Amino acid sequence: MFAHFTLPNIHDVSRRTVSAALIVGIALLVGCISFGVALVGLGTCIGVALGVFNFRMTGNSVARASAVEVVNKKRPLALNTLGRLGVITVVTLGLLLVSHQLGLGILIGLAVFQVLLLVNVARSMAHAGPMTSVDDVVNANVIEEHTAYRSDPLGVESGDDTAGGA
Repeated sequence: MFAHFTLPNIHDVSRRTVSAALIVGIALLVGCISFGVALVGLGTCIGVALGVFNFRMTGNSVARASAVEVVNKKRPLALNTLGRLGVITVVTLGLLLVSHQLGLGILIGLAVFQVLLLVNVARSMAHAGPMTSVDDVVNANVIEEHTAYRSDPLGVESGDDTAGGA
């Protein structure tokens, strides 16, 4: 699905998502304060910050796992993700028990961040052009891998007789 998604696109998605999350978080804080529910606004900012933290740490984990020559790269990524999401869940539920408004705000902030991330990824994918089928992507990758090792992309040696004569 992300075969035509390049590294600059990922950087742009990251930058736009974090910038939009900062703007939306501040706007929600101001809006909640003006409606007299400042704890919901504070919780929203905390939730957005937790979403940004998780997003950044996911990128760091993937970069570290890619740099290390380990046979099973999924296990460290899964454990890191489980740990991060566990901490975020414990913090959210703990604050929800302490203050319902603060906990609700955190849940809203986390949801807002995820929606912003989804919208920015969809936007970049739409700008990248039409998606091809999975078979086309797999075949294109196989062809690229095999042509990288060939000296002649057509598979015809210069000494071969292409006229059909022997």
